Amino acid sequence: MKNNFEKIPVKSITTNVFSMWDDAWTLISAGNIEHFNSMTASWGGFGVLWNKEIAIIFIRPQRFTYQFANQYDYFTLSFFDEQYRAVLDFCGSHSGRNVDKTKEMGLHTFATPMRNVGFEESALLLECKKIYTFDLLPEKFIDPNIQKNYPKNDYHRAFIGEILHCYRHV
Repeated sequence: MKNNFEKIPVKSITTNVFSMWDDAWTLISAGNIEHFNSMTASWGGFGVLWNKEIAIIFIRPQRFTYQFANQYDYFTLSFFDEQYRAVLDFCGSHSGRNVDKTKEMGLHTFATPMRNVGFEESALLLECKKIYTFDLLPEKFIDPNIQKNYPKNDYHRAFIGEILHCYRHV
């Protein structure tokens, strides 16, 4: 683990979790340090499920990260300070199929102790083990207005991950 990170309990996160997702965004990375992809996300959540601290992420099937999230057992969530907004914008608007986003944006990766992807520039890093997935189904939408988020009928797959490690940049 990089020296500029310290392991902290998940419950010590004091940032507003709604702002973390909706305002600050995150990079979801799936794969391992040798072969991964990252994407920007602003939809997700945290909670407790099955007596575990969990993160839930949503990925559309056409996203390059989708295949990595399906194939690998772990994913990481990297949260950045506002000064990295352009990085998150770029990673959300360019596909890893066509460009090495990490190199293009000057990010520096490192391997977590479990060989997952971390970014030296991140303020907070969560390392998660997939424990459940499910697909969002339009016939299950109770609020019909939700459908407007899916003009291409490209419904998200949800990935629930147990948060195994939480690291704060120091």
